[in-house]
Amino acid sequence: MSDFPQPTEQVAAVPSTVPFVAPEELARRAGHPSLLRLGANESAFGPPPRARDAMQAAVEQTSWYGDPESAELRAALASRLGCTPANIVVTSGIDDILGLIVRAYLAPGDIALATRGTYPTFAFHVAGYGGRLESIPYADDGTVQLEALAARARELEPKIVYLANPDNPSGSFAARAAVERFVAALPERSLLLLDEAYADFVAPERLMAPAVRERVVRARTFSKAYGLAGARIAYLLASEEVARVVQKIRHHYGVNRTAQVGALAALSDDAFVASVVDEVARGRAEYALLGERLGLDTLPSQTNFVCFDLGTRERAEAMVAELLRRAVFIRKPGAPPLDRYVRVTVGTPQERERFAIVFAEALAAIDAVDLTGTIA
Repeated sequence: MSDFPQPTEQVAAVPSTVPFVAPEELARRAGHPSLLRLGANESAFGPPPRARDAMQAAVEQTSWYGDPESAELRAALASRLGCTPANIVVTSGIDDILGLIVRAYLAPGDIALATRGTYPTFAFHVAGYGGRLESIPYADDGTVQLEALAARARELEPKIVYLANPDNPSGSFAARAAVERFVAALPERSLLLLDEAYADFVAPERLMAPAVRERVVRARTFSKAYGLAGARIAYLLASEEVARVVQKIRHHYGVNRTAQVGALAALSDDAFVASVVDEVARGRAEYALLGERLGLDTLPSQTNFVCFDLGTRERAEAMVAELLRRAVFIRKPGAPPLDRYVRVTVGTPQERERFAIVFAEALAAIDAVDLTGTIA
């Protein structure tokens, strides 16, 4: 055996995979200089003007570290959400939150529970820290089976239960009363990790209240409606006890100064964010009509994307490949029953118009050829 230092057993056992292949890498592989980016659920509408202006002005201070406590941003968020800054931890994106909670609460061999095929970065972190992931499937209509998930939690008593609401990749949403019943049905020893990346596309009164709940960690981001995905900034809402635990292990200089400045300014640009939410709603309606015209069912969505039903996993995979050949980047869910769908981000009106044309052409192309390459 080599004397070269070896990784831990749990890290050595992790497959050499990443949750997502970036569109830049897909473009290189396909030989395109750029792609129509409709696969990562980024905002097509850019950051709020106030955030953009504040970040541009802050560039001169890039030589300085950001405030490791994100004090101004936490104070502004606390005022907005009706909690205290001690309930908030600012992080470099929701993926960072998922990793911190798994690291803090899931020892090697401990059980985590989620819906099979939900946002894969959670499973990535569970594997990376040596946990054991258990799951239940989506319902046939693409919704999360909350009662079944709670029942399975009572059987397994997992350390962490993960729920994305609104859900990624289905786009479905469970309203306040259903989530309240779900939380009440979980075992006392389980921590609920509630991923609310798309919460800004939902009316506040439909979300669980109050903002801070015992045994619940809520993950929010500036990446979607606020258009700051490239700045990598998010925050968690939790009890002071949980927040203190996370504060002990987070990377204290992991959030850059410019991102902090931009997020703080974005919170004061409510009119812009509301306009993005409204335009996304129009885009979702356009995608539903596009599906009707093309004979494809779509799933109801409360996010900035829509899932189109291609009928089978093979046809969905063929559609992803055909669109990439035509320089359009989308993604698809990986687990049944959602693996027959493709997921498409709501773009600008111009991007939606272009997508509708290319999507129809790609559908005709895959309909003309069966999956063995023979003309149908």
